[in-house]
Amino acid sequence: MENNQLSFEEAYKQLTELVKKMESGELPLSDSVAAYEQGIKLKAYCEQLLKEAELKIETLKVSTTGE
Repeated sequence: MENNQLSFEEAYKQLTELVKKMESGELPLSDSVAAYEQGIKLKAYCEQLLKEAELKIETLKVSTTGE
């Protein structure tokens, strides 16, 4: 599944699972590198979703308070 089809919760769960696998020390180096690359993408995607949510909240606050 592409990152852009994941909910924030799904992406964050995948990111957390990747971190646990990497911290376990059981992954071969090539798998660790691949997990790191995927983790970077998931982190950026989660940050994007959070920023979008923050902008929506700010927009709602402004429209309801008339600022």
